[in-house]
Amino acid sequence: MNIQTVRDDLSTDQLQQLVVSSLEDFKAIDIMVIDVSGRSPLTERLVIASGNSTRHVKSMAENLIVKAKAVGCLPLGVEGAREGEWVLVDLNDVIVHLMLPQSRAFYNLEKLWEASADRRSGVSSSN
Repeated sequence: MNIQTVRDDLSTDQLQQLVVSSLEDFKAIDIMVIDVSGRSPLTERLVIASGNSTRHVKSMAENLIVKAKAVGCLPLGVEGAREGEWVLVDLNDVIVHLMLPQSRAFYNLEKLWEASADRRSGVSSSN
């Protein structure tokens, strides 16, 4: 069974729900889902959440990976799991960013994608 076949078994909405449910189970902080379909050639959705400590971030990532594998959705990649300040789990249609609050505030991915959407829609921030 290849990754493409497995990924097709779950819709993007179902995969997003699996991710959010997994993060809620491990008490993730401030879970945010950003629909980037049509704005990113890499994925359909971004999920961003925070953890209280590096151990918490690592645990959330490990739990998510176990649950994704259990339904046949093998991650395409996992980055940052050793350090635990920012762990990225690539589930193809959903990319998950798990971060410490200070890393999340510094990189501010939510604002980055909001600005990207505004720029593409022609909204100017120079009012």
